[in-house]
Amino acid sequence: MKKRINDWVDANKGEVIEFLQSIIRIPSVTGDEAEIQSYLTDFWNKECLETDLFVPDLEELKAHPAYVPVDVPNYDNRPNLLVKLPGNGGGRSLLFNGHVDVIPEGAAENWEHNPWSAEISDNKLYGRGASDMKSGVAAMTMAVLAIKRMGLKLKGDVILEYVMDEELSGNGTLACVMRGIKADAGICCETSSMCVQPGSIGRIWFEIQIKGKAAGIQTRFEGVSGIELGYFVTQLVSEYEKQRLETIRHPLYPNILESIPCMIGVFTSGTYASAFPDECVLKGSIATVPSEDSNSVKEDFRRYIVDKSKTNLWLAEHPPVVNYTGYFADPSEIPADSKIVQLLAANYEDFCSETAVISGRQGAADTRFLNTWGGTPTVIFGPGKTEQMHANNEWVDLSDYLDSIRILIATIIDWCGLEEE
Repeated sequence: MKKRINDWVDANKGEVIEFLQSIIRIPSVTGDEAEIQSYLTDFWNKECLETDLFVPDLEELKAHPAYVPVDVPNYDNRPNLLVKLPGNGGGRSLLFNGHVDVIPEGAAENWEHNPWSAEISDNKLYGRGASDMKSGVAAMTMAVLAIKRMGLKLKGDVILEYVMDEELSGNGTLACVMRGIKADAGICCETSSMCVQPGSIGRIWFEIQIKGKAAGIQTRFEGVSGIELGYFVTQLVSEYEKQRLETIRHPLYPNILESIPCMIGVFTSGTYASAFPDECVLKGSIATVPSEDSNSVKEDFRRYIVDKSKTNLWLAEHPPVVNYTGYFADPSEIPADSKIVQLLAANYEDFCSETAVISGRQGAADTRFLNTWGGTPTVIFGPGKTEQMHANNEWVDLSDYLDSIRILIATIIDWCGLEEE
């Protein structure tokens, strides 16, 4: 079967690369997912597979405990797409999950290649979403296409989820969960640098509001500067990160320094160049590893900031206020010895002739919905490189892309089972 898989990918190399190029050329920035979902629906309709294009109901989502708030009135014209390759019965079902939205491309001068051109240079395919995660979306699509085109008869069903709004919330995947979509196992083809990843970190966005004392610019010595207070609290956040680095451990994250950043990303103070800055707002995020309880981390961080601020005479009487707003994701994992994890690792070794790296993803992922709420134990595996997520001049290695298709084809066969020919 390995030779047959290799032969198919080699013979169809041009088509599978052109497919990736075609979806990168659709600028599906979060909020504008309709065109790419229509393209994918047409693609699978031509292949005579069952498709289900549906718009998530925002009001229904709000009732779910895992809902992430978004600043939009509805999800009109922003559909999810479900595709099913039915098996003949008696096998295990497999779910593929991938998001079609990408972040904005940013300034044109930051790109060596046009972000929507999908140009190829030195075996790298460039474009916004090339790694995060249209190469993963294309890989899972081409793997299922290969099964169909090769005439292989699976015992178990294969389901493809193409979801919207992953970059800001993950509510697209949550909507699929609420629709009752589930399988015996899942593969999320997010960026993993070809590592097999049974776990992903969580992410908690926070905002700290700090009030100083107003004063006129001539009597500034009577005021309390929001900038100085903000700098003091920023240092406290750094100290909190150091404390976590000394105490948090997880086997999937041996390099804990890279895995659990806790930092301020936005520092806002002052309103006018010749006015005294008496307030400050800090915005940042905390990363968490699987086995940590997000609510406990939130409370611990809040307590730490308030308690340590008491060493400042002003803040002791006017403590900073910590709020949790914006993006939120729980960490998630399945056992590293799960059958689906081991199958992926074995097929990686078979096609790449080296031992698979089993690690934790250093980014949040929609697997949290599938594992916790969807009844589908899901592993992460994709061709996109982790360091290319949201990067300027983003690219994916085409060798990784082609290898990932081979590995996914083999894993579908091993997991779902084949009817005897």
